[in-house]
Amino acid sequence: MERIIIKNKSSIDKMRIAGKALAQLMQEVASMVIPGASSHDIDAFMERRMHELELVPACKGYAGYRHATLISLNDVVVHGIPSKEIILKSGDFVKIDVVGSYKGYCADMARYFFVGEASPVARRLASVAQLALDAAIAKVAPGVRLSDISSTIQEIVEKEGFGIVRDFAGHGIGKAIHEPPQVLNYGKPGHGPVLQEGMTLAIEPMITEKSYKVRIMSDGWTARTIDGGLAAHVEDTIVVTKDGAEVLTRL
Repeated sequence: MERIIIKNKSSIDKMRIAGKALAQLMQEVASMVIPGASSHDIDAFMERRMHELELVPACKGYAGYRHATLISLNDVVVHGIPSKEIILKSGDFVKIDVVGSYKGYCADMARYFFVGEASPVARRLASVAQLALDAAIAKVAPGVRLSDISSTIQEIVEKEGFGIVRDFAGHGIGKAIHEPPQVLNYGKPGHGPVLQEGMTLAIEPMITEKSYKVRIMSDGWTARTIDGGLAAHVEDTIVVTKDGAEVLTRL
């Protein structure tokens, strides 16, 4: 098993600054998620603001990726590529995923937005994803097994009749966007590494209206549901504290 890096106070402080700046940015961008906006315009605004907030857009250049954010609409689960051709319209269900680095340390977060009037299923899907994330974070504490988080997410999501994506997972985070351990969104409790104070994790339920299976499009990034059902994604970066968890990506 790969070694999980325990962060010291200085590292966590930098991740906290990155996380709070991203949370502020997500609040700012909400006013841009409107009919007629392009996902390219949203990405450009977020990249500019990240530089103003002293963040390095960590997605840009990662594995050859050319944008600061990932913007996924409707049946796109994750890794939607911003484009001038993707114009938002009323009823769209938008997920924005972004990683910012401050003095070498990353924070990663994803939030959802509704364009105009959202469908009842989009609202329900989003609320269940958020409920699962919040419950998973509440489960975090020293001595807890990693799969206890995973099973908490699965139980909540499947109880509501939605699917849990298997092809992608949460992850450790720090100097690198992706560090050990992998944080699955499904599994049986009581397995995997024991959480310790100072571990930093990006927890991110990715859930679907219908089948959990996805297909990767020809661009090599965009992951859609296999059956066209809607998908929700929400994510926070947390640090394990002596009492539980501190969420670094919320104001």
